[in-house]
Amino acid sequence: MRIEPYLFFDGNCETALAFYAQCLGGSITALHRYEGSPMEEQLPDDWKTKVMHATLEASGHRFMASDRMPGQPFAGHAGFSMSVNLPKDAAQAEAVFKALATGGMVTMPFAQTFWGAHFGMLVDKFGVGWMVNCEN
Repeated sequence: MRIEPYLFFDGNCETALAFYAQCLGGSITALHRYEGSPMEEQLPDDWKTKVMHATLEASGHRFMASDRMPGQPFAGHAGFSMSVNLPKDAAQAEAVFKALATGGMVTMPFAQTFWGAHFGMLVDKFGVGWMVNCEN
């Protein structure tokens, strides 16, 4: 069993996933649009090219995402954080942290902590919270 996060976006899923692929050194391995799906006729024309389902993979891990359906409420990305752990490589962890923070807001700078790890928290430019950790 694998537990995998699934993020919903408000029309900018493809842009967000391209950003995450760059930051995490991963790639978008699946991307399906609403256009051509059984739901296509239920959607306004400007929403048909939005992402119905996508998968991003990086370093053997993945998460999935899509754009919400029109009419579904979107309250942002509150109440959770994505977590990235890069063991034994503080320089790489800091690089990932800085990349994810581009255009966003750092809520806890990446630094060595009292518990021995390097750790930082941020909210990225898409409103998604991230925790970046490096255990020594």
